[in-house]
Amino acid sequence: MNRTERLAALNAELAGRILILDGSMGAYLQGFGLQSEDFHGERFADHASSLKGNNDLLTLTRPEVITKVHDAYLSAGADIIETNTFSATRISQAEYALESIAYELNLEGARVARAACDKFEKADGKPRAVAGALGPTTKLLSMSPEVNDPGRRDSDFDTMAANYEEQTLGLIEGGADLLLIETITDTLNCKSALWGAWEAFDKTGVELPIWISGTITDRSGRTLSGQTVEAFYNSLRHANPWAIGLNCALGPADMRAFLADLARVAECAVSAYPNAGLPNAMGAYDETAHSMEAHYAEWAKAGLLNIAGGCCGTTPDHIGHLKHAIEGVKPRIAAAHDPRMKLSGLELFTAAA
Repeated sequence: MNRTERLAALNAELAGRILILDGSMGAYLQGFGLQSEDFHGERFADHASSLKGNNDLLTLTRPEVITKVHDAYLSAGADIIETNTFSATRISQAEYALESIAYELNLEGARVARAACDKFEKADGKPRAVAGALGPTTKLLSMSPEVNDPGRRDSDFDTMAANYEEQTLGLIEGGADLLLIETITDTLNCKSALWGAWEAFDKTGVELPIWISGTITDRSGRTLSGQTVEAFYNSLRHANPWAIGLNCALGPADMRAFLADLARVAECAVSAYPNAGLPNAMGAYDETAHSMEAHYAEWAKAGLLNIAGGCCGTTPDHIGHLKHAIEGVKPRIAAAHDPRMKLSGLELFTAAA
């Protein structure tokens, strides 16, 4: 299939069932026992700073490992896999002094994921989509990193948008089918990602469906920049996203109420890929594949889901149990279009009819 055919087939699947996203990249990589030399490889053997923990770099230094991760999630039942590009912007790679390879990380990240999907597509003819992952970066546009200097910003909108544009260009060339702007804690960062993506679309003549996933940071039900779930949706509704959802930060028990808020108002598909619970005192995740299956099953039966997957702490075993939980359950029906003006600050605002 080419990209157009694949997206048409994927949308046909989306209309009839809940689609499955993959799980965590980082959690599964921990099981490979990777050492510093795996991250440096031959190419970066003499790099001045340590590269251990730069998971995106493994696409270049240990691509066979990233392929194994993709294959495991596809075998577990994933319809969509994410590229290994969560931190593949110049801003984020600056931590490792690797800004110059940002484009290459996205290009190869998409190519590796596309090759894995092609194997499974060829075997059974079912569409397997690559979601180009655009993470939140290490900077915030709406908030100061210094409590005593509230006006300080470590980046600006134009710089952030240019980073995302470069990332999107690499993902498009590498064969991504969708763009997933994910783990968004600051809505202004998300808007800069949208702008960068749109610039890339204009330059290439290729327009990919956009999927947005925000993060509720605690039980207050707000993003880090202070918005409620419905305010977050109102802020981004103009982008006409293919899907919008929540991921990370919260485990499934705490995410449920906020997912229901989003499912009630979103006029597009809704996704959810929670952590395997909150990290315990040892930094591990307590939700097992079996315990998360019960949450997924309840969400599906309550009509809250169009797409489901896993975030931090989840593995192919979690995704396999997710597949079982949602099998045969009809997908959520999108909210009817509301023609009223919908605005937002930290709270939502809907103008009178």
